[in-house]
This record gives sequence, C-alpha cells and structure tokens, in this order.
Amino acid sequence: MRVELSSSEGLERKLTIAVPAAEVDASVTERLRKTAKNIRLNGFRKGKVPLSIVKKRFGPGIRQEVVGELMNKSFVEAIEQEGLRPAGQPKLELTELDEGKDLQFAAVFEVVPEIELPDFSRIKVESLTAEVTDEDIANMIETLRKQRQTWEQVERAAAADDLVSIDYAGRVDGEEFEGGKAENAGVLIGSERMIPGFEESIKDRQPGDEFRCKLKFPDEYHQEDLAGKDVEFDIRLNRVSEARLPEVDDEFYRSFGVDEGGEEAFREEIVRNMERELKAARRSKLKGKITEAVVKRANITVPEAMMSEEIARLRAQAAESMGGAGENMPDLPDDLLRDQARRRVVMGLVLTEIVKTKELKADAAKVREAIEELASTYESPEEVVRWYYGNEEQLSAIEASVLEDQVFDYISEQAKLTEKTVTYQEAIRG
Repeated sequence: MRVELSSSEGLERKLTIAVPAAEVDASVTERLRKTAKNIRLNGFRKGKVPLSIVKKRFGPGIRQEVVGELMNKSFVEAIEQEGLRPAGQPKLELTELDEGKDLQFAAVFEVVPEIELPDFSRIKVESLTAEVTDEDIANMIETLRKQRQTWEQVERAAAADDLVSIDYAGRVDGEEFEGGKAENAGVLIGSERMIPGFEESIKDRQPGDEFRCKLKFPDEYHQEDLAGKDVEFDIRLNRVSEARLPEVDDEFYRSFGVDEGGEEAFREEIVRNMERELKAARRSKLKGKITEAVVKRANITVPEAMMSEEIARLRAQAAESMGGAGENMPDLPDDLLRDQARRRVVMGLVLTEIVKTKELKADAAKVREAIEELASTYESPEEVVRWYYGNEEQLSAIEASVLEDQVFDYISEQAKLTEKTVTYQEAIRG
C-alpha cells in the first residue's frame, strides 16, 4: 500500500492511497469463491456453480463491496501509519477502480488539533455552599403532600388553586377556531396555562354559571393566525374541586417507601435525598463555571467536523426534550447552536488532553461509590449494584462519568475557588 500525505489550510489533511491490484483481485476472488459455495442457480447443485459463471453474474457487485471494505481498511491503516487523529469521517473519492489496476483513492478529513492546556491556576470561580435546614425539610414535606393530594368536589364559588371542570367555545371575528372548543375540560385556576384573563374570569363563579368573557390572545402566541387577536369565550362552569392534602402519618410515610421508624425515619430519608440533590446541584454548577472559564482561556481551533457532529447531537436532544422530532417540528438553525456546540467541543478536547497527559483512569473506589449511590434509591440496592457490574455498557458509562469528575477535580485543585454561602433553594435552582 502506498500512502501520500498532503496538508491543506488549517486542520484539513489529504491522504492519497493506492492498494496493489494483486491484493484487490485476491480479495475479490476469495469473495467470489465464498459466494459460489452458497448460491443456487438453475442447472447446478448448491456449491457447484463454476467460478466463471459466478463472476459473470455477481462480479461487479462483489467487486464494489470488496473495494468499499478495502478503502475503509486501508484508510485506518494509513492514519495509523502517519500518526494522524481524524476529527470526523473522511470524504473518500475513488480515482482508479479498473480491474487489473491498483485501487487508488483520496481521503480528505480534518485532524484533531494539538491542544495546549491553559494555565488553570489563573482561573477564578465561585463555589456554592449550602445546608439543608429545618425550614427546607418542612417545605419539602409540603411539596410531597401536594404530590399525594386528592381533589374533592365542593359546592361554592371557584377560587384560586381550585380545579374546575368547564365547557367553553371561543370565537374570533364571530367564527369558531381550531382548538377553541372543549367539554368537561379541567383547568387549574392560577396555573396560567390558559391565555391571560381566562382563569381569572372563572373565579367567584358558581357551579352551573354560564358567562361570556372578552379577552385578547398574546402578541407572541404559538398559533400565528390568532396572535394579538380579540376573542370571545362562552364558558359554563360544571364543577369546582378543591385540593385535600393527606395527613403526615404512618400511611403517608409508607406511600414513600418508609415502612418503619415513623417520622424520624421519614425525615432522615428526606434529608438524605435532599443532600444528594444538593451535592449534585453544587457540583453541576461548579462544573458549568469551570467550563466557561476554561473555554474562555483555551486557544483551540475547533474542527468543523466535530462542530457539525455536536450541533446534530444538540438538535436531537432539543427535539427529544420537546417530545420527539415530529414532521411539524422546525429544525433549529445551526447558528443558534454553534456557541453551545463550541463550548462542548472545546471542553471535551481539554478533558481528553488532561486524561492523556496525566494518564488518568477511573478510580475503582469512586466508581463503586457512584454505583452504590445510584443503587441506594432502589428497593434492592445489592441487586442493582450487581446489575451494573454485570452490564459492560452501563459500567462503562459510570466509569466515564467518574473519570470526567476526576478531571474537573484536577482543574478545581489548581483553580482559585471562592465559596459563597446560599440557601438550599438557591443552590438547587436551575
């Protein structure tokens, strides 16, 4: 195999590769022989079709398959030979394919840039510190009560925080519009899920009341044909229900998996969960600040191939968070995602370089600790731990996460950290 390397502007490289004709022909012949053993043709027993006939019938297709495989194999061997690290998939272009001649093709691609790590000791970041207080615990218990709340129908006027059942029909310019009509629709007063003024118009109304309200769609409404337009709604209030919060008792504790120990055990479980959430939130925010500081100082030329791949990942994540990439879901433009993609690519390159230069590996004890922490939220933690250690893919994901944390720890140890004391809610707020 002959390989010629040439450099274009920036990170782009071009490999011109030639594979000897004898190697190509030998691979094609071997594939033809394997095919001959497995095909059936009229007039011949299986495995007894002459090679000449197999070549005539299947030769062009088999040759194309073999050439594709040889190109990929040769490219991998060539980059290893030249000591190159491609930043993405190459563009392959055939220049010679004729039978009996050397296979020749060109591969154009970008390489991963040389990384010069910034001086982490010059980085200044703020680290949040907080404690879980009795007030935080009390607020969490109220939140949990609301998760278990039930609704009870009442015979009184509707008020804030009530769940009401209504029939309604809306009209714009005297005409009903799509999505503007419903029966027995549930509306939580104060949730602000309806257009401004809609929920307020229901307050102080009695079950059985029928009334009309005149409103206006917001100027920035998701249905462009309705944005900023006046609308009339005819509304009938069918039922009013108010929330009933459960008592904080043994039954309530059991609903959250605390079967023994009463209030003390329940509070201990809450504190463990809150401290776990606090730890994760503090670490996530610190990593975010470190990332911003590192990216700002890193002088790295980002390969466009890596940018394109990261933009595609971000677009897929955005589509998934919005319920899937439906036909009517517009693609987010590249320009909207470029800054975030660049931050992620640059930080990824820096983290990889630290792992390489410092020869870091995932600490087995920290991997075990991370798995046990995940398992502690399940009914049978021991089984979950065994499952992780028996599942190579899941274990690798945990090891990668732990290794990333170790790299951030390495940066944090060199950076200048200042602590800021905040409340629990401030610390976990996104």
